[in-house]
Amino acid sequence: MAGPDRYGAEIYRAGRDGVVPDLPTDPTRLEAAAERVLPGAAFDYVAGGAGSGATMRANLAAFDRHGLVPRLLRDNAERDWSTTVLGTAMPAPLLLAPIGVQSLLHDEGELATARAAAALGVPMVLSTAASHTTEEVAAAADSAGDGPRWYQLYRPLDDDVARSLLDRARAAGFTTLLVTLDTWTLGWRPRDLDRGHLPFLRGVGTAIPFSDPAFRSLLARPPEEDLVAAADLRQRLFTGTAWGWDRLEPIRAHWDGPMLVKGVQWGEDAEIAIDAGADGVIVSNHGGRQVDRAVGALSALPGVVAAVGHRVPVLFDSGIRTGADAAVALALGADAVLLGRPWAYGLALRGEAGVRHVVRCVLAELDTTLGLAGHRDLADLHAAPDAVCATRT
Repeated sequence: MAGPDRYGAEIYRAGRDGVVPDLPTDPTRLEAAAERVLPGAAFDYVAGGAGSGATMRANLAAFDRHGLVPRLLRDNAERDWSTTVLGTAMPAPLLLAPIGVQSLLHDEGELATARAAAALGVPMVLSTAASHTTEEVAAAADSAGDGPRWYQLYRPLDDDVARSLLDRARAAGFTTLLVTLDTWTLGWRPRDLDRGHLPFLRGVGTAIPFSDPAFRSLLARPPEEDLVAAADLRQRLFTGTAWGWDRLEPIRAHWDGPMLVKGVQWGEDAEIAIDAGADGVIVSNHGGRQVDRAVGALSALPGVVAAVGHRVPVLFDSGIRTGADAAVALALGADAVLLGRPWAYGLALRGEAGVRHVVRCVLAELDTTLGLAGHRDLADLHAAPDAVCATRT
């Protein structure tokens, strides 16, 4: 997005000819639309959170406590939101967050998402819990453009499996590793529990480990012949066992590219992560899916930014629904943000075209919002945090 995004102008011009978008341009309206078309278990898996949903509500409420302070007559008609994070050039400080089991939302799942992201040049982060293999997703992205792609790892307990997953990601062109720290076991998720629905036990969202030679070598029979045994092994390797900071060392030693850790909500943890070899941290509470009654992620962002002190990039997710939300997180010091549920609902509604529409809407609103607030680029925004963001009562 070098220069103002023109999606709004395109929509208005099409409207003059009687053509209007078939999806909302307000991303907050997508959830209700997706609920109308998705099976109940699929919608609950994506939309649900931990416990009573208090952390999900806290994520949204944290944004409501902050407001942009527009500055006028700043001569910023020309704007450029492009940036580079850990060697990855991107048109704006926005990535597609890792969301697993995308086949619950659309038959093409991650393949459609990869094509949409690549066509826009926006980095996609592939989840270990994908419905398609690492190689299939890379091929889909390559067919649509040269957009960057990152890989998210749920660390398996078996080091050989971990190394194999990382080797495959590197060979498939994934440049940056994102290690999720906050999901060593599943949070208490009543909407899934009430349905008895965990897709991994049904062999859904397991394409990457089930296709992995190191994982398959641990099985008496391949997943195609004994799904239950393969699913049970997957659960034992990826969930249920807590691990310490020292377990990052083998990952850091094996991955020769940039590595970030995801799930940081406390400044001291950010400092420990940097000491353990992290090249960046992501402030996140997993979209409210893990710990109920946790602090809203945006409330934790300023403290982590202060603790890091520009030593490494600080990224942010959890609670971003709109371009204006992204603008607030960036104003509070995030170097980039990860967008999650809105594009997932777009995928459910229109597949690849739905993802592309939602991402373009968020990019366009981000540009318009920060432009009207008086800013021309990310450096300008970060140079005046007090003038940009204030607490509202």
